Amino acid sequence: MTIDDETFRLLAASVERFVRERLVPAEDEVEASDEVPAAIVREMRELGLFGLSIPQEYGGIGLDMAQECELAYLLGHAALAFRSVIGTNVGIGSQGILMDGTPAQKAEYLPRIASGELIVSFALTEPDAGSDAASIRTRADAEGDHYLVSGTKRYITNAPRAGAFTLMARTGGPGAAGISAFIVPAGLPGLTLGKPDRKMGQRGTKTCDVHLDGVRVPAANLIGGVPGKGFKTAMKVLDRGRLHLSAVACGMADRILQESLAYARQRRQFGQRIGDFQLVQAMLADSQAELLAGWSLVREVARRYDEKPAGAADPQVSMQVACAKLYCSEMAGRVADRGVQIHGGAGYIGDYKVERFYRDVRLLRLYEGTTQIQQLVVGKHLMKSE
Repeated sequence: MTIDDETFRLLAASVERFVRERLVPAEDEVEASDEVPAAIVREMRELGLFGLSIPQEYGGIGLDMAQECELAYLLGHAALAFRSVIGTNVGIGSQGILMDGTPAQKAEYLPRIASGELIVSFALTEPDAGSDAASIRTRADAEGDHYLVSGTKRYITNAPRAGAFTLMARTGGPGAAGISAFIVPAGLPGLTLGKPDRKMGQRGTKTCDVHLDGVRVPAANLIGGVPGKGFKTAMKVLDRGRLHLSAVACGMADRILQESLAYARQRRQFGQRIGDFQLVQAMLADSQAELLAGWSLVREVARRYDEKPAGAADPQVSMQVACAKLYCSEMAGRVADRGVQIHGGAGYIGDYKVERFYRDVRLLRLYEGTTQIQQLVVGKHLMKSE
């Protein structure tokens, strides 16, 4: 059950105010400390942001995809580290359990994920398996009522904060059919974390390697209770996550455009505002047009996503999701580049927000499926159509 329009309107207004009054003013602190303040994380819990996509029966808010995208767009107007704190709970960390988990798994984990008591990460990528997710090497070998899991996962978002991982491991032979999904508590013996990654941008986000050396995971933690379904689970999860990130990209593009407009209105050269120069106006206009196109695309695909049966795979919708992720992540990069150009030399200086946003948005074209993977999804779908 989703919330009604009036309740959602009030929630969206609260989130917009939270972004404007709490997140944006804290951006410089996050950039300097590489940490999201604990007080802000507590306020996120109080607002229910960790449970946006989790049904009300499990303590979440239960938004549909269209509603989730509207809030992701709002959250995208602040430094992307803030959204990252809740991102895995709302998306890739929780959705495998929600879509394919057993009733017992849902009852045990989803309420704690929705409240923010439990941070859950999505552990798919490995040192030798990124875009080629079907080639993962992490193994889970059955031993009585447990699986012994060994391997390394790389660039795992929120791993340093995580209390559990939705983790993909190989239980069978080669290829996608041999992959299973597990819920792996972070405190199990044999599970250790690498040092935090030093990244180009998005300071305040937390990623690192996850090492597993003979970790004994109860067989009851096999998502859905059936081996060999993990790859399908991962792909369904990524569809929703990619659409969410498309909305985030649009929100950040809008923030960069507003920063650029403000600068163009106050910066003067040759006796007039630089925004009065036609070449600057052309850059602003291109950014506005692309943003409008991207945000319209996200809203339309989100509507179609909500129309399909919950948890069902739909190749047509998956293709449309890939189009949204492809276009919006690339669009945000172009808007950021123009933003730096409009600022001139100031855009290359860390005191201006567009400099850090330029670095931050670069990741949008890489995680949860690179631009090239989205092109492959769309191209293969088109070649299958007649």
